[in-house]
Amino acid sequence: MSQHPGKSETAWFLAALGVLILTSFFLGLRSAPLFDVDEGAFSEATREMMISKNYLTTYLNGAPRFDKPILIYWFQLLSVKLFGINEFAFRLPSALAGTAWATSIFLFVRKESDNRQAFLASAMMVLSLQVVVIAKAAIADGLLNCLLAITMFSLLNHFKTGSKRSLYLTFAAAGFGMLTKGPIAILIPAAVSFLFAIEEGSFKKWIRMIFNPVGILLFVSIALPWYLLEYRDQGMAFIEGFFIKHNLSRFNTSFEEHSGSILYYIPVLIVGMMPFTGLLFTVIFNIKTLLRNHTNRFLLIWFVFVFVFFSLSGTKLPHYIIYGYTPLFILMARALPLSRHTERFAAFPMLLLALLASLPYILQIALQKIDDEFLKAILTGGIELTGQHHLLIIIAAILCIAAIQFIPRLSAAGKLISTGVVFSFLINFYLMPLAGNLLQIPVKEAALLAKKEGYKTVMWKVYNPSYFVYSESLAELRAPKRGEIVLTTVKELKNLQNTTLLYSKYGIVLAKLKQ
Repeated sequence: MSQHPGKSETAWFLAALGVLILTSFFLGLRSAPLFDVDEGAFSEATREMMISKNYLTTYLNGAPRFDKPILIYWFQLLSVKLFGINEFAFRLPSALAGTAWATSIFLFVRKESDNRQAFLASAMMVLSLQVVVIAKAAIADGLLNCLLAITMFSLLNHFKTGSKRSLYLTFAAAGFGMLTKGPIAILIPAAVSFLFAIEEGSFKKWIRMIFNPVGILLFVSIALPWYLLEYRDQGMAFIEGFFIKHNLSRFNTSFEEHSGSILYYIPVLIVGMMPFTGLLFTVIFNIKTLLRNHTNRFLLIWFVFVFVFFSLSGTKLPHYIIYGYTPLFILMARALPLSRHTERFAAFPMLLLALLASLPYILQIALQKIDDEFLKAILTGGIELTGQHHLLIIIAAILCIAAIQFIPRLSAAGKLISTGVVFSFLINFYLMPLAGNLLQIPVKEAALLAKKEGYKTVMWKVYNPSYFVYSESLAELRAPKRGEIVLTTVKELKNLQNTTLLYSKYGIVLAKLKQ
């Protein structure tokens, strides 16, 4: 060991990172039911793939689903075949992708600087609020962010060294990214590398890189076969559904009413980076110093492009900004030594926790001002689930974070990571189960009842794909007829006459219409 102190230190840091990944990504895989709409939709499409044995085209409730390419479904299918139909199996591929994502950050930063900075950057990624959630969600984004990070790191290494191996890895990772979520996997690397090349005065080098014949052949051999086979199977329905509706339309219009102002991602970024938001401001205040470094300029262009592009997009969803988080984690780790007031970083997570502590009171106020019966049922359920224990749990988390700041031998980085561990435990073992119990347990329990009793269900005025997963059946989306069983809400139940209530919880009802 003494002959290889560098290797020994690296192994220690990787082991520590592994422990953080285990607690943040893996231990919470079954802490909540599948969340609708996205987790339910991806999981049900995988379940229907397993039943139909059609491994080319995904279907949701019996209809073709062109939202995303095929790769994440293949990984989920393999996991479900190994571990069965459950939350762990559907979420495992994302947790594994999150592990590879964190590891790629560590290896990149270690090569650029040292083990300690690499550990801080990757640990912040693993423990930040949005990543704790997204890196184990049964959707495509964890895998995409992993592949995007590998693409960008390899691309920058090629710019620096001219390495053909790095260039080919760039094209290969982008090819798998294209199979994961489509054109965004090549748009971000192409745009960022172009802007970086212009800034560096190396446009000709960029042209040679982009049009490298071996790289293009590698990309095409990975990504193109499925697209060609899917077009052959589905024809123009695939082109219109995937490329036009789910890609072009998302930028041009507000897709599925997911809109927002041009400032939409500022609060998302502030909350999503918790509990490390303070370091984000350190980056902003020291931007001139950071930009003196070649790598930092590339990282900043990466983040700024993602932020501006999705701010201008007609469709806005909170997880889109995560495509620009990887460079931010690295810049934040590099900015820590420039911070003069690291003791102030704890103020941001403590303020957020103080707001969470007031949640029961906010719910009670909202309950008095809302007339919608479905929303009132949800709010009532929220008040029921956040009793006195809620305040005690949040206060305990605040006290833990405060106590961490007074540990004398703990460095600024150690305090940040320790605070992140507290946050991760709070999200995985309290907040996510809380949200799951309120929003998804009613759907899951109704579905399991339908499965047990063999009910054939109609879904009316609600859309919960997770119901298909748990009931292991499909449902027609229409108004119910006499004698049929319907999944709906308490609000819509009033519009149905002569019903027998089979199940009701937090606004979700399963009822049978009398003949």
